[in-house]
Amino acid sequence: MTGRTNTVALVSLLAGATVWGLVWYPYRVLQEMGVSAALGATLTYLAAFLFGYPVLRRRLAGCRPSGMLALIALVAGGCNLGYVLATVHGEVMRVLLLFYLAPLWTVLLSRLLLKEKVSLPGTAVIALSVAGAAVMLWQPSLGLPLPERGAEWLGLAAGFLFALANVLIRKTHELSIELKSMAVFAGVVLVGLAVLPFEPSAAALPSATGGLLIGVIGLVLLATNLFVQYGLTHTPANRAIVIFLFELVVAALSAWLLAGEVMRSQEWVGGAMIVAASLFSGKLEASEPEPG
Repeated sequence: MTGRTNTVALVSLLAGATVWGLVWYPYRVLQEMGVSAALGATLTYLAAFLFGYPVLRRRLAGCRPSGMLALIALVAGGCNLGYVLATVHGEVMRVLLLFYLAPLWTVLLSRLLLKEKVSLPGTAVIALSVAGAAVMLWQPSLGLPLPERGAEWLGLAAGFLFALANVLIRKTHELSIELKSMAVFAGVVLVGLAVLPFEPSAAALPSATGGLLIGVIGLVLLATNLFVQYGLTHTPANRAIVIFLFELVVAALSAWLLAGEVMRSQEWVGGAMIVAASLFSGKLEASEPEPG
């Protein structure tokens, strides 16, 4: 991989991390307008798909659906929808720190799917991630240190799906970036449509203002996913996880400024351990060859 490609991949992932550190807020605005998180996510990703198809149609010509592409669509769809639901209904930083247990899953999945060896440092990443989560979640009155609310479980599940999508995208470098991006959009729409009937209350259709906001989010998602797909395709899975940690910085500042969220010292300590595990995971050597 050339230096220029490496730089573009880094910038692409940082841009994606910035957007994902902020994207929870417009979905909360939609929620306040009466548009539920599930409906908002479904409509915004549908908008991204509709905006992207005419632009990318020529690049998609001749591409054939495959089982792996369908798997990427469903996994990424569950990840993105779960992320939106968790950050709208839960405390942003607690959700994101659970989401960033992804290095634990990435080490294991990289071994299973990319044939990367789980070395002693890899085992240390797993142990540090689990210990950090235990410290952050531990409350003696509740027994085992497990997520308290549904939103936190969603954040944990979304992190696992993110790691799986990360590895699958890395594994399928023969598929075009545009094709994988469109698959992600379609996957969120399909998973969202499956979830909508289980919403606790009927979701309101967006107003004109809400529709405009949905369109803007859709355009941002289109650009962001193209950036991220490029970055993931040209960056080893463990290194990509570390770059995405910039999202935590953006999310911490935005949650404090926009939602008034303040973390307890216990959460800071546990979160620091999870971040350390993520940073440590970036030092792990990937044994798979770099895609050209």
